[in-house]
Amino acid sequence: MNNVLTIAFFETWLAASVRLAGPVLAVSIGETVCQRAGVLNIGIEGVMLGSALTTFAVTYSFGSPLLGLLAGIVCGLVLGLFLAAMYVTAGLNQVVVGVVFNALMIATASYTYRALYGNSPVIQSVTGFDQIEIPWLTNIPIVGPALFGQSPLLYLTLLFVGMTSYLLFRTTAGLTIRGVGEHPRAADSAGISVPKVRYLGVLTSSAFAGFGGGYLMLTAVNSYRDGITAGKGFIALAIVIFGAWNPYRVAVAAMIFGAADALQLSLQAAGVSVIPQFLFALPYVLTIVAVSGVLGRRFQPAALLAPYSRK
Repeated sequence: MNNVLTIAFFETWLAASVRLAGPVLAVSIGETVCQRAGVLNIGIEGVMLGSALTTFAVTYSFGSPLLGLLAGIVCGLVLGLFLAAMYVTAGLNQVVVGVVFNALMIATASYTYRALYGNSPVIQSVTGFDQIEIPWLTNIPIVGPALFGQSPLLYLTLLFVGMTSYLLFRTTAGLTIRGVGEHPRAADSAGISVPKVRYLGVLTSSAFAGFGGGYLMLTAVNSYRDGITAGKGFIALAIVIFGAWNPYRVAVAAMIFGAADALQLSLQAAGVSVIPQFLFALPYVLTIVAVSGVLGRRFQPAALLAPYSRK
């Protein structure tokens, strides 16, 4: 237990918390915009998985993590276009479509990987983005390595948090998005195209899910395996609820989930004997608490999950 109460332990835990929170925060930001427009994009788990595989394949083929990341985002947009057609144009049940899509993507990604790389026991890996270490600041005790020694994708994600908050609460476009999510018929009466806004919402969430899948591949694992996302898309859905559909609160919620996820790794590294299954389940327990409605439901967009038709 003495190994836990040290500066080295807290530095390791905090740095791992921020690192693990990054990809799921990116996905959560896009999902926040989507849900503010009235669509629950449960399919982000499948989008994230497909984009992770695309990022891996392109990076492996061309040796460029930047090109791989861009390919992952494009994959997210293509898959998002399909999901938007199901959610908005066809008006199908968003939960059912998302769950079926995720199951389809799990099978498709597994088959595609084996078709491309076979069942070789040698694990293929790619080179990701190097961490940026800011001189002097990384030497600050406890917070230095966590805040000033991370991947450039983390800093880009934090920039997205601020930009999304500004978009939603300080611009006319943000007011339009929120209006469609709260009162779509009133928005329609004001001349706003509800389907267009919701299409853009789904595409935004899918693009961010694509970014998150690429982020995960290029900073956390650097190799593909079945189930690589490990339910992070579903955790992102819970983070949006936990963060009350506010980008800054969503960022805090993502860090809490990241800390829960990193705790198991940090305690094991410190040699503390604990039940690993309990620690591994922590982020998923928080997910259940979030989606149960105990926290944050009062901030839910009024028209979330409700298909809209002029008829």
